[in-house]
Amino acid sequence: MQVLVSNETDDEVGVELLRQTAGLEVLTYDPNQDLPASHHDAEILIPPYRSSHRPLKLLGQLPNLKMVQLLSAGADEWSSDVPSDITLASARGAHAGPVSEWVLSAILCLYRQWPALVRYQQESVWAHRRVDADTLSGKKALILGAGSIGNAIAERLAAFGATSSRVASRARGDVYGPESVHDLLPDHHIVAITAPLTDDTRGLVDESFLAAMPDGATLVNAGRGKIVNTDALYAETQSGRLRAALDVTDPEPLPESHPLWTCPGVIISPHMARTVPGTNKLCYTVAAEQLSAFIAGQVPSNAVTSHASHR
Repeated sequence: MQVLVSNETDDEVGVELLRQTAGLEVLTYDPNQDLPASHHDAEILIPPYRSSHRPLKLLGQLPNLKMVQLLSAGADEWSSDVPSDITLASARGAHAGPVSEWVLSAILCLYRQWPALVRYQQESVWAHRRVDADTLSGKKALILGAGSIGNAIAERLAAFGATSSRVASRARGDVYGPESVHDLLPDHHIVAITAPLTDDTRGLVDESFLAAMPDGATLVNAGRGKIVNTDALYAETQSGRLRAALDVTDPEPLPESHPLWTCPGVIISPHMARTVPGTNKLCYTVAAEQLSAFIAGQVPSNAVTSHASHR
């Protein structure tokens, strides 16, 4: 099968890896341009991770398209546009290590008051006992999303003596369903969001959700910005009642004039939780596994089964 892979520098590792995958003929393309006629027979499309929506227009240029393989953990940028008869798969599993590291670093940054300590350092002030640091030991975290990223966060928190409760789209085993969220919130010091953006999660973290979190609690969003109501979050953090660490925002990118930038107790990174050396190779390794299953006539393990319902 012919597979289209971006010709950008970030994707060179993918071209090399997929050329070693049996049953694939790799064709490179420019995600910012229309396809040359020689590429119109391709059956698999892999959008680049960075600004992955750029090749959406190519869906209409590929009459033989059978599969779209994403490099992201979520599929929201493509799920409403990919026809239901085309397999859509994510790179779920590849981002667990990098994103869970970001979540832990963000929590520790806030708990150990690093933003304040850096400001004191810039002022050459020995700020002994001027900040109220805290420990993760004994804390309880509520993780929205019980996939590979959420599970990795729970494992890393356990190493610091913290316990976790996980929530998924439905209850199973020791994982709670969404109907339990509001009852769980008052008993947890940290809420970490790793869930995908769906009709059910869009705007989930609203005024009532945040109000149910205890005073001094921390919200960490490594999922999607639109899961959180930005105005409600700003009100709670501006008052000092809650803190937040955000790798994603709504809107995104966050405008230069947005008040969240200067809100006390808020730290922001520009959607880069997964951006460390080696992540692209991890994504393409997962992609190769998904494509191999598809070529063999199997349903890829990361197939997005709900994308038809978004149409």
